[in-house]
Amino acid sequence: MNLDDIKNPHRIYPGQVLVLERSNGRATLKVAGASADSTEGLPTVRLSPQTRYEALPDNALTTLRSSIIEAFLAEPLILSNEEFQGAPRIVSAQEGRVLLTRGDRAYARGGVNGPLMDDQAKFKQFRVFRTATPLKDPGTGEILGYEAIYAGKATLVRSESMSEVNNSDGKSESAIVPATIDITSAKEEIRVGDRLMPEPPRQLQTYTPRAPASKVEGRIVSVYGSAVVNAAQNQVVAINRGKLDGMEPGIVMAILKDGARVVDKQDENKPLLKLPNERNGLLMVFRTFDRLSYALILEINDAARVGDRLTNPR
Repeated sequence: MNLDDIKNPHRIYPGQVLVLERSNGRATLKVAGASADSTEGLPTVRLSPQTRYEALPDNALTTLRSSIIEAFLAEPLILSNEEFQGAPRIVSAQEGRVLLTRGDRAYARGGVNGPLMDDQAKFKQFRVFRTATPLKDPGTGEILGYEAIYAGKATLVRSESMSEVNNSDGKSESAIVPATIDITSAKEEIRVGDRLMPEPPRQLQTYTPRAPASKVEGRIVSVYGSAVVNAAQNQVVAINRGKLDGMEPGIVMAILKDGARVVDKQDENKPLLKLPNERNGLLMVFRTFDRLSYALILEINDAARVGDRLTNPR
């Protein structure tokens, strides 16, 4: 009925306007401004490269729920004792407070890299860390690094500076004016002496579970954020293998439960028996440092313990 105006319905383009006209009791379709065989008169749409994010459908299978480890991507921090001691630190709080929380104001001094200055936006956001705990290799006892305990976040409000003040003798002398910071969030109480580290960039990373390319053996060094030595499913542990050992995010390793040592009482010589190590679960590495890595326990039969052995999954 509309072949005079729309000769090829398969060539109606996005952006064209179709007009429905009624005349003498009949309805007809026409293309406004141009024929359907032409692209003249179409609006120009400019496209530029950009990153697009799309939520996964409800029935999609993910390799790892990011909500489980999202906090741990920035919270755990492994560094040397020198790096921790050389970081900026909180030196005082208002009204002589001992403990700080969200909304409180405090004062801080710069570290080995110089005073705290607010002239660069990327250095205005900081994470607050507590005492660095040494992580030792369960086999050799060697200190592989220091784990700084995450306490909260802070924003740099004013830069560190110098000022002239009068001493008790009335003479003028130079004094350091600490930088001003505001506590924006607190996971636990923040104290004078805690250290500041620049806010790391947000990591958007996908994880492809895979076995190590070669034979790898390791040990569990510690359970993150806990004073106990046992770890359950979805808990984070530190292992004694890092980038220097070929560890990468996504590598899956089997957890071995150390076989018990028993005495064969039916043998008159009562020899000591060492039962075989049995597979106890799986963990996946998600963040690596030079000599240590953080891994998420994916599945576990019995509680994993500090010192448990790790090996390639079969």
